[in-house]
Amino acid sequence: MKFAQIVALCGVLCASSLAFAPAAKAQVSPNRYCAPRTFTNPILVSGNDPWVTRHKGYYYYCGSSGGQLFVGKSRELLGIGSYTKAIFVQPGQPYSQELWAPEIHFIDGKWFIYVAGDDGKNANHRMYVLRAKTDDPQGEYEMMGQLDTGDRWAIDGNVFTWKKKLYFVWSGWEGTENVAQNLYIAPMSNPWTVSGPRVLISKPELSWELNGTPHINEGPTALIHKNRLFIVYSASGSWSDDYCLGRLDFSGDDILSPQNWKKFPQVAFAKTANVFGPGHASFVNDGKRDWIVYHSARKSGSGWTRTVRTQPFTWNSDGTPNFGTPLPSGVPVEY
Repeated sequence: MKFAQIVALCGVLCASSLAFAPAAKAQVSPNRYCAPRTFTNPILVSGNDPWVTRHKGYYYYCGSSGGQLFVGKSRELLGIGSYTKAIFVQPGQPYSQELWAPEIHFIDGKWFIYVAGDDGKNANHRMYVLRAKTDDPQGEYEMMGQLDTGDRWAIDGNVFTWKKKLYFVWSGWEGTENVAQNLYIAPMSNPWTVSGPRVLISKPELSWELNGTPHINEGPTALIHKNRLFIVYSASGSWSDDYCLGRLDFSGDDILSPQNWKKFPQVAFAKTANVFGPGHASFVNDGKRDWIVYHSARKSGSGWTRTVRTQPFTWNSDGTPNFGTPLPSGVPVEY
């Protein structure tokens, strides 16, 4: 479903010589204010399932290529592909092949990577967690083991904290056959241990989720803003132009109660006449604005041949996220 490739930085910038220049060399307009810096999408010419986080002034980008994991590091969101380092290769294991959708998280003073892996057979995909041996997110990692997601096919795991407790959300099969991909959640007792049974919180059922078979809900990502919790996820065939983002809204006390999760009925982020198959997003704040980072098909019909894109997003008056529409390639974006 996801054949990730090592990414190459595109970073096509308007006035690129200025974009990364020291502030002292920046051009100044006559009114003594600096002209806004701009860039254009895509920011990476190749990439899948982009996961970006920001920690102590650096952006970290986690990706995979076959059986290898790598981490990128940059002061700028636009530079996430410019300095990548391979951090994990371990052949001959049940998780050594088809590493999909890795995510890097800083939890309780340690770096962890969550990734789906198999032995070369897709039906054997399970979720695994690695822990950094040092404080360096681009350093060496140790395999902590497989997460207990019910011994069913599992991918696209995301970990988050809600009211001081850890939870794990992922995409999986109900049984042992690829009939549909659903979203599940479970509690965690620590960053490498799922401590309770999985709970179904979403399955593909709305018209915009049902393009292509098998039907898909995947790529869940927790988005927390002002004490509101959302799960943003991908729907419809990942190989199709109709791949898109949906949203689950949590309300209530028990996060493990399916009744407390409500699916927003409209698609949250969808294809346009210029951008196709936008999906599998992560979210990062640069200290001033919130950004969505996502992949899309390189062109209509290109399926899993994708680019990585980013743009700012805002919040509606009711506290829900407003992602707008995917910005076309070549359109300047201020940052």
